[in-house]
Amino acid sequence: MIKLLAISTLFLAGLLQPNKQPVSDPQIKTAIPQKPIYDFKVEGLEGNTIDFASFKGKKILIVNTASQCGYTPQYEDLEKLYEAYKSKLVIVGFPANNFGGQEPGTNIEIKEFCKKNYGVTFPMAAKVSVKGDDIAPIYKWLCNKSENGVMDAEIKWNFGKFLLDENGNLLNYFPSKVKPMSEEITSKL
Repeated sequence: MIKLLAISTLFLAGLLQPNKQPVSDPQIKTAIPQKPIYDFKVEGLEGNTIDFASFKGKKILIVNTASQCGYTPQYEDLEKLYEAYKSKLVIVGFPANNFGGQEPGTNIEIKEFCKKNYGVTFPMAAKVSVKGDDIAPIYKWLCNKSENGVMDAEIKWNFGKFLLDENGNLLNYFPSKVKPMSEEITSKL
């Protein structure tokens, strides 16, 4: 009787139509991603395209990077993490000049810096903005629950890290001070 009453109420409210699934109510805020991370394609440092769909089945660590920051030595640990876990993890660096002008270089200069100083082999995207009016679409997705379906995050400095699971779901955001090889990150791999 209660089940029949609940179904009748849904019909009357227009939320359930005969032979159809429930219709979403715009008044109810749900946390459903607008699109998956796998829909994103971004320009790489070398002019190539980084297609996130190619990362299905692996965890993804997305990091906003800078070449002239106190956290820049994290490149070394990011490379170590990538080498240790690359069978199940991909790291994508996103150079950004949003904090203290600490990434003033061109894509070519950034690429040369990363390879020469830290031997970076993980994918690096072309320089983007990670906050503000010109925020890159992938960072808009990462930072807004309305886009990613999981959480809001505010990037406060360089080397903020977003970890996604093997299915492209956002797991966590780690601020700059969390080192790439820390247990906070490795325990989730």
